[in-house]
Amino acid sequence: MAAKWDQSSAKRHLRALLTAPHLAAFLPAVMFGAYWYGGENLMLLIAILFPGLLALAGSLTRTPPVDARASDAITGLPMKGKLLEYLDRGFTSDAEFEKSCLLLEVDDLSDLAQQMGHAARDLVLETLADRIRSALRRDDLVCFLGDGTFGIAIDKHQRADLEATLQLAGRLQTAVSDPIMVDNARVHLSACIGFVLPSRAPEATGEALFAAAQGALIAAQAAGPGSIRAFSNGMPGRSARSDHTNADLVQALDSGQIRPWFQPQISTDTGQLTGVEALARWQHPSLGLIAPGAFLPALAKAGLLERLGEVMLFGALKALQDWDKRELGVPSVALNLSTDELNNPKLFEKIRWELDRFEMPANRLTCEILENVIADGDDEVVTHNIASLRRLGCNIDLDDFGTGHASIANIRRFDINRIKIDRSFVTHVDTDRDQQSMVAAVLTMAEQLGVGTVAEGVESHGEHAILAQLGCDHVQGFSIAKPMPAESLASWIESHQTQTPAISSLPRRA
Repeated sequence: MAAKWDQSSAKRHLRALLTAPHLAAFLPAVMFGAYWYGGENLMLLIAILFPGLLALAGSLTRTPPVDARASDAITGLPMKGKLLEYLDRGFTSDAEFEKSCLLLEVDDLSDLAQQMGHAARDLVLETLADRIRSALRRDDLVCFLGDGTFGIAIDKHQRADLEATLQLAGRLQTAVSDPIMVDNARVHLSACIGFVLPSRAPEATGEALFAAAQGALIAAQAAGPGSIRAFSNGMPGRSARSDHTNADLVQALDSGQIRPWFQPQISTDTGQLTGVEALARWQHPSLGLIAPGAFLPALAKAGLLERLGEVMLFGALKALQDWDKRELGVPSVALNLSTDELNNPKLFEKIRWELDRFEMPANRLTCEILENVIADGDDEVVTHNIASLRRLGCNIDLDDFGTGHASIANIRRFDINRIKIDRSFVTHVDTDRDQQSMVAAVLTMAEQLGVGTVAEGVESHGEHAILAQLGCDHVQGFSIAKPMPAESLASWIESHQTQTPAISSLPRRA
């Protein structure tokens, strides 16, 4: 790499020397010297050779132009420049067809990279690129936009209306959801899709069509994993992933724009509410609801995860206090603790102080710890914080179980209350026998250890039913309820309580 840089640097310096204006000042002197020493013939020879040598040297030292539409090294697909050019072509006067734009983004791809490594992520992206191309017609264009996002441009034929585009989006999701083998493990993925028909574009430009598709993708992500949305008036015309400054993020945290929403967890035996998980949401005053994947990385980069934790803790305990006043019977609220928070020696004191402020027993708070934190449980500060919270009476849930290789010894060592089975194991558990076998093995281990279980990311009634049959204690996901503000959850609980007595216990595996 250094040798390549030195060569490139030498070329730039040589070219600067050869093309400098002062070099022309020496030409008369060179011609005069040639005439003085060699006569008229040498002068003519120099007059012919000198410009040619300069031109040749300039050509050899010229930096090759960068192709703005170069292909992605992993997927082999063209990139955003090619997509915009293709979309623009649909608005020209001689275009045979207008273009529709679809954006497909793989859900939780960053989690896959953390769990299985970048090589596994690259293999998944390469596989998905082939599958998406196979699901399209020869004349359609698919590009890779980075961060697990694919951009697709299709000709809008007369019959390529809303219904046909929805059918195409469904085929693309099916292509993504088929299991991918990575290191002898079956990886199940889902994807959100946002699309826009050319008639809905705010302006007759490829950039406007692309921005509208981004707005639809944001709406799909806000609806949850595996969602599809078409662009309509009122959606943001550009991606909510636009650069958020640190000042924007701090203001959002301080003003209450970023606050906890809550997703219910219910018992598979009784259907009763057994807890809620607090999840960060950003209700932007102009962009609307921003998906967590669009702002959580920015908060992490800005070093604001601890501040987010403070906002979430206060909001969660305040909501729990308000629900108690209404006698809604919410047993506990679960909070995710980031690695940044767990590395803070003052975390335990901070949580104890907030519990005292709200006069809340410690067992009403569940602290969710990522499995990879437990797996790497040699950090003294992290270990001290978890142990202190457990002694205080807080429940400890092991989040994303199955992805971080936590040992049984560490599960016992940290006195884990429940393990949360990762969504990647829950997806298609009702139709995939391999998924059922893995979940059954986890549940058997948990039973032997005397640890409770929660399945997260339960998206269908079929998944809910099979998890109950396999013996999972609690479920959480869109099939039960989406995350919602505290006031909306109160209404949901009141409605759920009236229906629960009629819910019979689902049969369990013998």
